[in-house]
Amino acid sequence: MSRVDTVLLPELDGPVPATLPRALGLLSLALGVGALAAPGPVARMTGVDDSPAARSVLPAIGLRELGSAAGLLSGRRPAGWAWSRVAGDAMDLAVLGRALADRAGDRRRRVALTTLAIAGITAVDVLAAVRTGRARRARARVIQMEIAVTVNRSPAEAYRFWRDMENLPRFMAHLESVRADDLRRSHWIARGPAGHRVEWDAEIIDDQPNKSITWRSLPGSRVPNAGRVRFVPAPGDRGTEVRVELRYAPPAGALGRAVAKLFGEEPEQQVRDDLRRFKQVLETGEVVRSEGSPNGISVRQQAMQRPAQPLPPSRR
Repeated sequence: MSRVDTVLLPELDGPVPATLPRALGLLSLALGVGALAAPGPVARMTGVDDSPAARSVLPAIGLRELGSAAGLLSGRRPAGWAWSRVAGDAMDLAVLGRALADRAGDRRRRVALTTLAIAGITAVDVLAAVRTGRARRARARVIQMEIAVTVNRSPAEAYRFWRDMENLPRFMAHLESVRADDLRRSHWIARGPAGHRVEWDAEIIDDQPNKSITWRSLPGSRVPNAGRVRFVPAPGDRGTEVRVELRYAPPAGALGRAVAKLFGEEPEQQVRDDLRRFKQVLETGEVVRSEGSPNGISVRQQAMQRPAQPLPPSRR
């Protein structure tokens, strides 16, 4: 599953943990060095050069910034360090607010500009803290699985059917539709637990004709996911072994999975059923319901089953 891991984890981390906290760490480093190495010029630039207290306050702020820089650049607990910056920003804004009230003229203008700059940095710090925390929680609830089915078709036939993304709702029961925007990107609409609809955009990031397809959701998806399907010739010329590797983070974590099980939508069982339907579609051209292969695992779903018959065209 190494290929899937390298695709999914950056998406769950999002671009933020890899870039924004590091940028904030470099900013903290620059601010810290400036406050310690040149407190006089920094005091003049910020408009507090008339305050004797600034000579002791600025070095303290510099040490705080260097501590934040070390934490953010280390890559450990980025959300915690980002929130520590937010706390520091709040203290800086409080000090600047008092300084603004006590000054006039050019110094007041410089303090006001500094306050605006710190307010902007605070907004970025809050964004980084929120998004990195969200990514950490997403990683904690990742579900992963690997399931296979053997179909009596060649790898080329199986690949060709799956590669047409708009075919996926024909055998994936939870999908309402997949719209191919171009050769790489597509828009997915799925039915979630309790009838909720979930939409996301995805892209194919590795396409090896007749061998494998690897995809991932685009940043901002409510259900970050990635996976790979491989088409391997089955031993003894028995068709093709279709192997699906999948990792995703459901929006409601463990509670969401428990609710899904209650509705007969346990993720691994759902994928297993999807692959069984894929086999039926590829080998017979249609999905057949039967009392021996219920559409789901809950009592409610089994009670709704009808005798064996093809699905109506609208559900294929």
